[in-house]
Amino acid sequence: MATPPPAATASALPKSGAVSKGYNFASTWEQSAPLTEQQKAAIAALSHAVAERPFPPNLEKSSGKDEGLAVPEKESALEEAGAIDAVLVNTHQFYKWFSELESAMKSETEEKYRLYENTLQERVNTCDVILKQVDDTLSLFEELQSLHSSVATKTKTLHDACDQLLVEKQRLIEFAEALRSRLNYFDELENVSSSFYSQNMNIGNEQFLPLLKRLDDCISYVENNPQYAESAVYLVKFRQLQSRALGMIRSHVLSILKGASSQVQAAIRSSDSGKNIVTEGVEASLIYVRFKAAASELKPILGEIESRSSRKEYAQILSECHSLFCEQRLYLVRGMVQQRILEFARKEALPSLTRSGCAYLMEACQFEHQLFAHFFPASAADVSSMAPLMDPLCTYLYDTLRPRLIYEGNIDSLCELVDILKVEVLGEQLSRRGESVAGLRPILQRILADVHERLAFCARTHIREEIANFRPSVEDLDYPGKLERPVDMSSSATVGDNSDIYITWYRPLEKTVSCLSKLYRCLEPSVFTGLAQEAVEVCSTSLQNASRVISKKATPMDGQLFLIKHLLILREQVPYLFADCSI
Repeated sequence: MATPPPAATASALPKSGAVSKGYNFASTWEQSAPLTEQQKAAIAALSHAVAERPFPPNLEKSSGKDEGLAVPEKESALEEAGAIDAVLVNTHQFYKWFSELESAMKSETEEKYRLYENTLQERVNTCDVILKQVDDTLSLFEELQSLHSSVATKTKTLHDACDQLLVEKQRLIEFAEALRSRLNYFDELENVSSSFYSQNMNIGNEQFLPLLKRLDDCISYVENNPQYAESAVYLVKFRQLQSRALGMIRSHVLSILKGASSQVQAAIRSSDSGKNIVTEGVEASLIYVRFKAAASELKPILGEIESRSSRKEYAQILSECHSLFCEQRLYLVRGMVQQRILEFARKEALPSLTRSGCAYLMEACQFEHQLFAHFFPASAADVSSMAPLMDPLCTYLYDTLRPRLIYEGNIDSLCELVDILKVEVLGEQLSRRGESVAGLRPILQRILADVHERLAFCARTHIREEIANFRPSVEDLDYPGKLERPVDMSSSATVGDNSDIYITWYRPLEKTVSCLSKLYRCLEPSVFTGLAQEAVEVCSTSLQNASRVISKKATPMDGQLFLIKHLLILREQVPYLFADCSI
């Protein structure tokens, strides 16, 4: 309880029975209900706390150092009630005053809590408003998030749709381009047709070769894609255009070649004044030099044909151009070649004719091959391309030599022919000149085969007539008389040492060894082996017959010695002479 103000102290209060009674009541109550130590300690602590508690603002003085109750500027509830100036004269007034004071203190104590409560309430209200606003914001945010998700979904859907459309657009563009690239081959039919059927189109036109290449591309494409609609129809039309173009090429090549041939013939007629004979230098100048000029004119188109020769159509037109070239060249040179070979035949013997004819023919073929290489560089390596030209020229030499071969019966001359053809012509000249004269090899081998055949025939005839059918004379069988005559040579000498060795030999043995010594290098081993076996058998039979005759004319010992001597010679000479052949 607060200490009463100074104006209400005990000395100032009047003595009354109420006070005494109250005092007595309090004293009696204090005695009747004493406080415990714990309660007293609580009261002391409470008193101490109250004593240190400042006065309420409404009880403080406005100024000065007076420790009495101060009257605030605002009127308090006590001043309004007149309690400060009043004098408490009884317990009722005290209790009333105390009650008012306690109420004021309580109100004053609770005021800050009420203010705090009000503040808290305001803040709670504010928080409620904020929470409501937050809830509203969250609702708006959730709605916004929902809208955002919806927009994002729609955007993603739209984006995916756009990507799909772009992919589809790109695919359609590629498809359109692929379709356009395929249709271009079919659309070219009209363009190429109008160009090829134009009156201004010819081989010399600079657009001819590009159009031909484009036409080839179209044909290749249509051939490789038969599944396209009407591809067969377009292929037929393209091939018709190609046939027309290749026909133009063929006509152009033939025209150029004929023109060059006509110029050469006119120049030849004017140079020899109608005698059909020109010098070799003029011949080369007229026949070859002027054709090289034609080759320069045809080289672009012929080069294009050779570069496409892997295709069947171009291989065919290239072969036709080869034939046209060979035909025109043969028309120019066959008369001259035939005339030159006939001149050789009239003036020379068979071996010389063979040597000169082959040399001249090789030279002519070499010139023709060089000229062919100017026209067809890529085809020059294939000698079969010039067969239409080479075969007739070679046939002239063959036709000239064969009749004389048939009537040739001299083994020495035939062996010389074999040596010329096999060693000089085929072995040396043909190898030295290379591929330019390779076309002559078949006809030369044919001539050589004919010579071999004729030589084999003559050898068999010689063996039959000179050895098998030999009729010895008395002098031939004069043994041992021939051996008793002085002979200044060794019996072991070979054929190459001295030809006089044959003097003491029996003539069939001499003819056998001499014949085989000429044949073994000229005939094929298989043919020579047969002839050698036949000759040795016939010679042995002839020696045995002669031995029997000598045994009758002289003594059996002389006949046996004759046979032993000649068989030993045959045994020694044959392996020596024919070591390269198996007999």
